[in-house]
Amino acid sequence: MVFPEDNQYSYARWQLGKKLFYDPVLSRDSSLSCASCHKLELAFADDRAFSPGIQNRPGTRNATSLTNIGYHPYFLREGSVPTLEMQALVPVQEHNEFDHSMPEIAAKLQANARYRQMSEEAYEREPDPWVITRALGVFQRSLISGNSPYDRYQYQGESQALNKAEIRGMALFFSSRTQCASCHSGFNFSNYAFENNGLDSVYQDPLRMRLTNDPADEGRAKVPSLRNLAFSAPYMHDGRFQNLAEVIQHYQKGGAGHPNQSELIRPFSLSNQEQDDLIAFLLALSDPTFTQNQSFSEAGH
Repeated sequence: MVFPEDNQYSYARWQLGKKLFYDPVLSRDSSLSCASCHKLELAFADDRAFSPGIQNRPGTRNATSLTNIGYHPYFLREGSVPTLEMQALVPVQEHNEFDHSMPEIAAKLQANARYRQMSEEAYEREPDPWVITRALGVFQRSLISGNSPYDRYQYQGESQALNKAEIRGMALFFSSRTQCASCHSGFNFSNYAFENNGLDSVYQDPLRMRLTNDPADEGRAKVPSLRNLAFSAPYMHDGRFQNLAEVIQHYQKGGAGHPNQSELIRPFSLSNQEQDDLIAFLLALSDPTFTQNQSFSEAGH
């Protein structure tokens, strides 16, 4: 993982970032924190299709898991933000999320003796917007997960870590029949490309086209990681699928036929047993030691 030159890891920076992550001071009415929508027990995702913002304002997209977020090359579904430090500005300023501003947040933190002390220890300066975004970036880069049954089987030599159904599902996942691994590749199960996976024939949320204004990008979004799926339902950018069986049924149908739909999305057929096996493998990409790691909790050290 690459840390920016101006934001290398230190324990003091990590502590400050974690404190900020759990502090509702980031929202205008001090009702929500980052952890309100990115919960440790859910692999730093949410279990609602749309997480409400302050004053119960409606959310617009499903909160993604922060699992291994430090390895991503860009952020948000449309890939519009190049660094974690910049990404922190988005929920803070969004009207339907925190509806706040970094200068106002910094003024509150500067009036807090504990934050002033922690900021000096971490960055040798007062808690200004630069410090706030950097510290949050350091904490989020620490959210590393790599101890799922699949990891233990594939990388740690534990031949019994996967059962027979999960091994059959793994073969299906990496097969040409399903094409899952064409997009969900690499250790994080994402190639980070922007693809239209055929969810709709008409998109209410234009996704990447929101950034580029190019009709060829309508419905295209960054391929998500599949790690910790057991904890992060519902699925898709709008949380439309409640479980993995619904996800697989969507792909088996071959998509809704949008003009931008990826050519990799095409109909295929799995037996009931094969669907169960594929789901078993997908669930085996989940790492309970990550969601139970109390060093990531608000009270943990």
